[in-house]
Amino acid sequence: MEKIQTAEEARNDGIRTAWIGLAGMLTVAIAQIFIVAISGSIGLLADTVHSFGHAVTTIPLVIAFRIGARRATERYPYGYRRAEDVVGIFIVFIIFLTAVYIGYEAINALVNPRPLTNLGWVFAAGIVGFLGNEIVAVYRIRGGKRIGSAALIAEGQHARADGFTSLAVVVGISLAWLGFPQADAIVGLFIAVVIFGIMLSSLKSILNRLMDGVDKGLIAQATNLVREVPGVRSATVRARWSGHRLLVEAFIEVDPDLSLTESTMIADDVRTTLKTSLRSVESTTVEFTPTTAAHPHEH
Repeated sequence: MEKIQTAEEARNDGIRTAWIGLAGMLTVAIAQIFIVAISGSIGLLADTVHSFGHAVTTIPLVIAFRIGARRATERYPYGYRRAEDVVGIFIVFIIFLTAVYIGYEAINALVNPRPLTNLGWVFAAGIVGFLGNEIVAVYRIRGGKRIGSAALIAEGQHARADGFTSLAVVVGISLAWLGFPQADAIVGLFIAVVIFGIMLSSLKSILNRLMDGVDKGLIAQATNLVREVPGVRSATVRARWSGHRLLVEAFIEVDPDLSLTESTMIADDVRTTLKTSLRSVESTTVEFTPTTAAHPHEH
C-alpha cells in the first residue's frame, strides 16, 4: 500500500474517505428507518439511531479537516489542525446523547411492551446493516492507515461496532420468533450500553491527544531509530500530535571531535530517518551537542 507523503494529499484522501463512508452509512440507515416504522422493533430503532448519529458526526470531522488546512497565523503559530480534537469533543457528546435516547426507548419498551410486526423485514435489515457497516469499516480503516489518521481508523472501528449491533438486532428478532418478544427491547438496551462504552473509549482517545499524548511504544520506536543513525551516541525524543500529523523533536549527542558540518550532517540523517520511518510526520526538530557539554539538551 502506497504511503501518502504530504499533508495536503493526506487531508484530501481523508476527506474523500469520510464522504464515501458517510454515503454508505446513510444508505443503510435510510433503508432501516422504513422498516422501523412498519415493525415497531426497538432493537432496530436503536441500531438505526446509532447509524444516523454516527453519520452525522462525519460532517464535523470533514469540517475539521478543512479548518486544519488553514495557514498558521500570528495568533495560531502552529496552525489549526487541533480543530480535529476539538470536534472530537462534539462527536463524543453526540454519541452520549444517542446512548441516552436508545436506553430510554429500550426501558420504556420493557415497561410498556408493544407488538412486533414484519419480523422478517427486521431480520433482513439487521443482516443488511451488518454487511453495510462492515464494508464502510474496512474502507475507512484502510484509508486511515494509508494516510496515518487515527481519527479515520477510529471511525472505521466505530462502524464495525455498528455492524455488531446490527447482528444483535438479528439475535433479538430470532428470540422474538421463538416466543420471547422482550428480547427485542433487551437488545436495544444492550446496544445503548455498547454505545456508551464507545463514547468512553472515544473520550479517552481525544483527551489523550489534547494532553499531547502519543501512541504506546511510539517514543521508544523513534528513540531506537535515532540511536541507530551512525554518529549518534545517545538520544532523547519527544513527539506530539497536531491533528492527524506528528511533530517530532530529537535531542542527540555526537562526538565532540566532529566539526560543525559533520554534526549537522548527522542531524540531517536523523531528520530523514524520522520522516521516512514514522507515519504521519509533519515536521522534525533535531538539536545536537557534543557529549562533553555540561547541558546535553542545549543547542
